[in-house]
Amino acid sequence: MLDTGSTGFMLVCTMLVLLMTPGLSFFYGGLSRRKNVVNTMIMTFAALGIVGIAWVVCGWSFAYGGDGSIPFFGGLDQLGCLSVVNDLLAEAAATPDAFAVLSGAAALDGADPELAAGYPAIIDIVFQMAFAIITAAIITGSLAGRMKFGAVCAFLAVWVIAVYAPLAHMVWGGDGSLIGGIIGALDFAGGDVVHISSGFTGLILCLFLGARKGFGALSYRPHNVPFVVLGATLLWFGWFGFNAGSEFAADAMAALALLNTVAASAAALVSWMVVERIAVGKPTLVGAATGLVAGLVVITPAAGFVEPWAALVMGLIVSPVCYFAISKLKRALGYDDALDAFGCHAIGGITGGVLTGLFCVPELSWTDFGGLFYTGDFHLLGAQVLGILVTVAFVGIADVVLALVIKAVFGGSLRVSEAEEAQGLDVAAHGESAYPAYLGLD
Repeated sequence: MLDTGSTGFMLVCTMLVLLMTPGLSFFYGGLSRRKNVVNTMIMTFAALGIVGIAWVVCGWSFAYGGDGSIPFFGGLDQLGCLSVVNDLLAEAAATPDAFAVLSGAAALDGADPELAAGYPAIIDIVFQMAFAIITAAIITGSLAGRMKFGAVCAFLAVWVIAVYAPLAHMVWGGDGSLIGGIIGALDFAGGDVVHISSGFTGLILCLFLGARKGFGALSYRPHNVPFVVLGATLLWFGWFGFNAGSEFAADAMAALALLNTVAASAAALVSWMVVERIAVGKPTLVGAATGLVAGLVVITPAAGFVEPWAALVMGLIVSPVCYFAISKLKRALGYDDALDAFGCHAIGGITGGVLTGLFCVPELSWTDFGGLFYTGDFHLLGAQVLGILVTVAFVGIADVVLALVIKAVFGGSLRVSEAEEAQGLDVAAHGESAYPAYLGLD
């Protein structure tokens, strides 16, 4: 029979994850310069439409279609989600318990759906779509203030199909998948799939674009701190659905993931304030919000695998690591990751993946291996590191190819003109301003 509790739980979690992208829009918008806030926010909003269309047409099928036998690709059997709906209608005509037969948990795990009581599998399409949307939106944080809007849209449309969907299959596609199955790396809710992929993509694109005018000489300060806090709060709230919902059932494991999410984000927020106090003499509200997000990122791959004390430790560790990447590494290497998508998401995701290999409770592991802290065995830690390396290699190579193609399509340049950049992309690209009384001084 259909588990109505899990059905309701997954519907709520799906809506929470969908809320994260508008939340990210406020977070990025507040961090941006005044003359680029509309452009920064519309890039994340565009992901809602672009990825939503691509996911229904082919993204879902490429990620979770097929029989799971191909290590790096789902299949073509669910293009347009037609087979899912047809199966749903056929079962509905045959039995009043049709929805129970189409269990979401069974659909993702490749189990016999008739043996699994759960929720309608069609919910998974939307839940995983929400993941794809927020992942694509995260990328745009590295591009603020200088990339052609059309090029952003074109890149995201191709990226979610050619990079995100195959990577999702490699990690979550079942026993035959490359990273999650063959290598045996653990990723509870998207350390590899969401954060490392989006952060590294942002880094590669910002390298293609080059630095903003004045980078290294000017101080780019957030133009609206309350927007930053509003966005971080919405992300925090939505992340509970992100991590707890990745249990795919309303049970104790979902509660553990929820508790760990709160614990890690709390520890990272405090840790960031301490680091700022030591480094610059004052804790800041923007820093506290950034620490909150870093804590959410680091616990994502481990949310259902670790004990709450370990979640606290992970939160305490990630803030100094991400702070160093944002405040020191970026300037030392000269890449202009405008809103720190790489520094927060890729670095935080890598940190979380590695720490999962240390702190995973053996009894909670999806494989036969637990964390080094419990077992003294390096197997899981090695699998985590190898899974991260495969993710970085796949994403990096694919991103370079896609960036070169999109660059050629857009006249050999991904970047707006110097005049447009100086004017600000709100007016130059969209013909509107977040602040109508604003006269153009920044």
